[in-house]
Amino acid sequence: MLRARSTAEEWMDDEAATEADFRGALSDLERINRVTLAYRPTLRWLDDLVRRTGASSLSVLDVGAGGGDMLRAVRRWADRRGVAVTLTGLDRSPWAEPAAREAGTEADWITDDLFALDPARRFDAVICSLFTHHLRDPDLVRFLRWLDARAERGWMISDLHRHPIPFGAVWAGVRLFRMHPMVISDSTISIARGFSRADWERLVAEAEVEATIRWAVPFRWTVSRIRA
Repeated sequence: MLRARSTAEEWMDDEAATEADFRGALSDLERINRVTLAYRPTLRWLDDLVRRTGASSLSVLDVGAGGGDMLRAVRRWADRRGVAVTLTGLDRSPWAEPAAREAGTEADWITDDLFALDPARRFDAVICSLFTHHLRDPDLVRFLRWLDARAERGWMISDLHRHPIPFGAVWAGVRLFRMHPMVISDSTISIARGFSRADWERLVAEAEVEATIRWAVPFRWTVSRIRA
């Protein structure tokens, strides 16, 4: 059943989802991100970006920023590395920014559909983690081109590998730890909507962008470009 990307809809993407459900899911998703080392691929890529470009300051946009936990991780990374960062979160949910602010996220914020962003707006780096599986293939091809047009120094995607092992582990884990019903519902759908290397190779070729596809532990793919 995981041979091709699922088109099943996630509860989090439902406009009828409540703020209480959204916030409850964000809390558990942050726990999952910490346990599964979800920040590590993005922070390692930022290390590589700084090394290859010599940048001492960066404007960074996080697409699908949710509750801002990735932005907070980038802020900590920048403080350790001595890199001056200007951070911006983008999420279409009206509840994302309040949740991020309450969690202490220091960033500008855009509440809108990503494709509605001013075409003239540019950032040094554009990142997104566990976001692209929410997009169907035609929109994902469009998003790859969008990234390439808006990132001056580079862009990076980190998302799930579609495979029975993470599917089974996540199915059991979210129930064992009694996570929010939205997380229980969406977690395995997210993996079923995830990617194989062949998927990424096809999508990158269709978008006609230059990108490097790499495996990341555990069960994740990164797709990125650095303009050195």
